Amino acid sequence: MGTNVVVSDIDETAGNETVEMLTKAGGDALFVKADVTHSQDVKKIVVESVEKFGSLDFAVNNAGALSAEARTGDYSEEDWRRLIDINLTGVFLCMKYELQQMAKQNNGVIVNMASIAGITGFPRNSAYAASKHGVVGLTKSAAIEYARKGIRINAVCPGYTLTPMAETAMKLRGELEGELEKRVPLGRLGKPEEIAKAIIYLCSDSAAFIGRCLTDCTLNHFFFPNISRTLE
Repeated sequence: MGTNVVVSDIDETAGNETVEMLTKAGGDALFVKADVTHSQDVKKIVVESVEKFGSLDFAVNNAGALSAEARTGDYSEEDWRRLIDINLTGVFLCMKYELQQMAKQNNGVIVNMASIAGITGFPRNSAYAASKHGVVGLTKSAAIEYARKGIRINAVCPGYTLTPMAETAMKLRGELEGELEKRVPLGRLGKPEEIAKAIIYLCSDSAAFIGRCLTDCTLNHFFFPNISRTLE
């Protein structure tokens, strides 16, 4: 059975292109333009999703941004506030309205996009690291709160992945790709579809006993805090 998909982005052109791709593949999809830093926009995503498809079964919170590199003492307050607003507050707002709907249903799955920077330091990118550490803490806290409501909440912590954001950074610094590859045990950058497969797994029935898991897509293993250990 196929999955109905709601795509949301601040970029209307890119969002509609994604919906068109899904529709051509035989799926049913809806685009909702929204800025995750605006509460009413986020609420609209959930409302229109439920109006269109009847329920909200899975949610992937993936909006994020980077800023210019700088040491913490030289980091601009403007960049700090912007990154925290998008990367952390945006995830909180999405979860707020997703959880309200899923609690009514007594079921649902949420997967938050964190980062390897959410479990380690990230020099010259302190706001990004702080925001992703925040996503990890938010995920763990909410997962405990809602587990007995039938809602599973996990996070994926990708390592260096060949996304448009990474490609832009590599264009500015030609040597960056080689530097990043050296930091990855597999010796290469990740592919977006590899991260997507981890997310799909966490949404599936195969992951029915996985809650509060941080899936590390750099080291190629899973942490199962409910079963074995936590990351603290």
